[in-house]
Amino acid sequence: MQNESLIIMVGGASSRMKRSLQTANLDEATKNAAQKLHKSLIPLGDDGKPLLFYLIRNAVQAGYKHVYLITSKENEGFKDVVGDQQSNNKYQGILVHFAIQEIPEGREKPLGTADALEQCMEQYPELKSKTFTVCNGDNLYAIGALEDLRQPRKASNALISYSSEGLRFSDERIAKFALMDISSEGFLKGIIEKPEQNRVNDYRDSTDALRVSMNIFSFLGSDIYPYLKNCPIHPERKEKELPVAVRNMVEDNSESVYCIPRSEYIPDLTSAEDIKLFEI
Repeated sequence: MQNESLIIMVGGASSRMKRSLQTANLDEATKNAAQKLHKSLIPLGDDGKPLLFYLIRNAVQAGYKHVYLITSKENEGFKDVVGDQQSNNKYQGILVHFAIQEIPEGREKPLGTADALEQCMEQYPELKSKTFTVCNGDNLYAIGALEDLRQPRKASNALISYSSEGLRFSDERIAKFALMDISSEGFLKGIIEKPEQNRVNDYRDSTDALRVSMNIFSFLGSDIYPYLKNCPIHPERKEKELPVAVRNMVEDNSESVYCIPRSEYIPDLTSAEDIKLFEI
């Protein structure tokens, strides 16, 4: 297994971030930048570099050779950072390619993360037969986590299972993430969104830890592609969601996704208040 490609999903509208700007304790310059830019492009810390810069830097240090950015058509901000070519932009010693998530006719918003990855794989068909890593663009994943997903493992597909304690988020915030149900052999049994409070302890693993999905996966393209294409639309959010595609793959093959445990803090840009807490 050779995994040299990282797919970063940055096509969302940053709606939650923009809504929270009104009450955030930030200076006006930062608020203006956050209002205009995708959250992965907001200048952060003393250096003023965006999260995307640091995420790609970590990918380079973890040994990746290619980055695919899934964006909307309105992606001029990303082109200003990594290059204005559709593919093979040289940035930080890595090749960066753009995949555009088209919005289906009759919709105002994209069709979700499973659709985003499906469209990326259709625009770059070589991914359908390769192993690659997929992650969100608003989290700064550690070099070690990105390296872990390049290592040999017990299954063709994998994801990082984070200890809830290591994430250092409040219980309220943890409750908004998805918990993972993991077999004693380390295979994913299920991803549970917002479990009932009285059921939370049912999902502790063999180390007595609650494991949280922060949406960083590694897939074999030929395994995941059919589940992206056939992913059902969520009845409430009206989107095709990547965790649902993964859940369906696990239901068909109980040993298709291996869970790699880690315990660490992940800088996260969900809301405007996260900007001032961001430490690089």
